[in-house]
Amino acid sequence: MKRIRLRVAYDGTNYSGWQIQPNAPTIEKKLDEAIYALTGENVHVTGASRTDAGVHALENVAVFDTASSIPADKFTYALNRYLPEDIIIQQSDEVESDFHPRHCDTRKTYCYSILNTEFGLPKKRNYTWNVPGNIDISKMQEAAEYLVGEHDFKSFCCVRTQTETTVRKIYSLDVDRKGDEILITVTGNGFLYNMVRIIAGTLIQVGKGKFNPEYVKEMLDAKDRTQAGQTAPPQGLTLMKIEYL
Repeated sequence: MKRIRLRVAYDGTNYSGWQIQPNAPTIEKKLDEAIYALTGENVHVTGASRTDAGVHALENVAVFDTASSIPADKFTYALNRYLPEDIIIQQSDEVESDFHPRHCDTRKTYCYSILNTEFGLPKKRNYTWNVPGNIDISKMQEAAEYLVGEHDFKSFCCVRTQTETTVRKIYSLDVDRKGDEILITVTGNGFLYNMVRIIAGTLIQVGKGKFNPEYVKEMLDAKDRTQAGQTAPPQGLTLMKIEYL
């Protein structure tokens, strides 16, 4: 047996997230089906980031064990033949048998995209959150600085989050404007359930003047989800990359 690592890109529009669910299309299910079609093995991939319904990825990571004689680097080409056009393997390689994509030190980078126009654009509806009106990105960046570093992000995760600790470290959090789009790019050692979407929703509310930038520190200190801003919708979020340290 050997353990194969896949770097996977996907458009999450037509899927109910990464993780297998009964009677719903998911990224994990499509990968399992492709591996079965290729090798005849009933295996289950293990993903590094279990993205929500509608969330996209340029590079998620998954592993599976196989007895197949196919060379590790050839799984990229072989599996893509069995995958739909909105899921593509970017790279495949062999890793140690004890490698687990979620039990390693990593740096994950996400980008959240806001379309700042009066009316939405149909071709961007699945990849941006349309927010009209004036948005002050300098205030958004000022607020973002309070979130950089190691903090307890209990205020910035779904109340249903089940984890041993809500402490996470954010290495960088940048707000940039490119034409009509505002991009929120965040890199951290890990993220809680809905954490990036809550950060994005909160920063937009700062940019719209609902919250003062310094109030974000009080949100952190409160450790109470009701004190932070709204949860931004899923379609604006993309997992950009995962770096293993």
